[in-house]
Amino acid sequence: MAHGYWKLGMTEHEACFHIFFRRMPFQGNFAIAAGLQSAIEYIEAFEFTETDLSYLRSMTSRDGSPLFEEGFITYLSSMKLSLDIDAVPEGTPVFPHEPFVRIKGPLLEAQLVESALLNIINFQTLIATKASRVTRAADGDEVVEFGLRRAQGIDGALSAARAAYIGGCDATSNTLAGKIYGIPVRGTHAHSWIQAFPSEIEAFRAYADCMPHNCVFLVDTYDTLQGVRNAVCVGKEMQQKGHSFVGVRIDSGDLAHLSIEVRKILDDGGFHGARIMASNELDEFIIRDLKQQGAKINIWGVGTNLVTGKEQPALDGVYKLSALREKDGEWEYKVKISEQSIKTTLPGCMQVRRYSDAHGYCKDVIYDIDLSHPVKKAVDVSDPAKVFSVPDEGVDLLVPIQRKGKTVYTHPPLSEMRDVAVSTMKKLRSQYRRFLNPQYYTVGIEKTLHTLKLDLMHQIRKDSQ
Repeated sequence: MAHGYWKLGMTEHEACFHIFFRRMPFQGNFAIAAGLQSAIEYIEAFEFTETDLSYLRSMTSRDGSPLFEEGFITYLSSMKLSLDIDAVPEGTPVFPHEPFVRIKGPLLEAQLVESALLNIINFQTLIATKASRVTRAADGDEVVEFGLRRAQGIDGALSAARAAYIGGCDATSNTLAGKIYGIPVRGTHAHSWIQAFPSEIEAFRAYADCMPHNCVFLVDTYDTLQGVRNAVCVGKEMQQKGHSFVGVRIDSGDLAHLSIEVRKILDDGGFHGARIMASNELDEFIIRDLKQQGAKINIWGVGTNLVTGKEQPALDGVYKLSALREKDGEWEYKVKISEQSIKTTLPGCMQVRRYSDAHGYCKDVIYDIDLSHPVKKAVDVSDPAKVFSVPDEGVDLLVPIQRKGKTVYTHPPLSEMRDVAVSTMKKLRSQYRRFLNPQYYTVGIEKTLHTLKLDLMHQIRKDSQ
């Protein structure tokens, strides 16, 4: 496509694209925006190296001729991205159909970054959303992202750890993610540590000698309750040396029943402050159920289901053209029409405005930054027959990130992104936050924009007859 735009003299055409998703992830109501900083770092480093250009030169058409003309290769060799990007800050909840990244600039450039932006933002948004669900189920307990060994490759494990922290997790077991992103790192020993010694209690003593200030004993290698008794025995030996162990971890069995029995053994041994960590294929539903059953767990190690988004392994985020103009010309608004109404897109260069009432966030309205002023009425995305009035004051969600290829936004520390994700949950009413069958959160299309969309659809259908 880039070669075609170049060959047809369309490199100076200006385009406007948006990233949005259509279906609510995990049968919930919203997603947590994530991946923006990673995407911008990719764009800042974007270039065609000599090896890239050599590879492109080597590609051939079916008749054996070069796939790309040399003039196009030369064009790419000196191309610098000059895009304007606006986006919703990471950690912000976003809803279906509303754009959370807007890309404006030369058509060829905007087209070249499409796949990478979707790859980065779709995955991290999905995992941040899952992490938000898991940490809400934990209800204040510590949650550690435990998924490195099951993640989709090394880079998938890193981006998942980053996104999980934004979504609300307290720490990661991935030391490399801790180094790169500054995420707190937590971990325990494995079953193999226990098996490497003649007995479990000797393994615990050895671990206590090596890590006297950071001991979490994995107690279910052989017999869970006996493992806890051994941990208590070693814990008392540690006390005599001026140390204390943090707690124990259970990785199998009936976690509710076992944690209650483990708590009794720890308390009877005088270790009232020792913590109980659980792992083993946890997700938000299991955590919620365990808490309802009175489980005494206060640290949750969540791995596979978190870092893979197991029940929904992809967010259906898309990157759609909504306006195009020749250099110094007027915008020509674009829509994509589909046999599936959900896939019909909105035209224009869009912004999302969020409104609040005394109870928190109440509705969002998508509007065009050039045509839709003032924003007074909107059409409900889920029910076009429903038109509602818009409050006078709201907050625009998309903020300037890049202008002409230069970053104008200062990315906050990851911990602040996490704080945003956690604090905004308090601004969403509980009916919007339910894990299953949540109440619909109102997203509207500004009435002028909705009318423009219908007019364009009618014209396209008329022209196609």
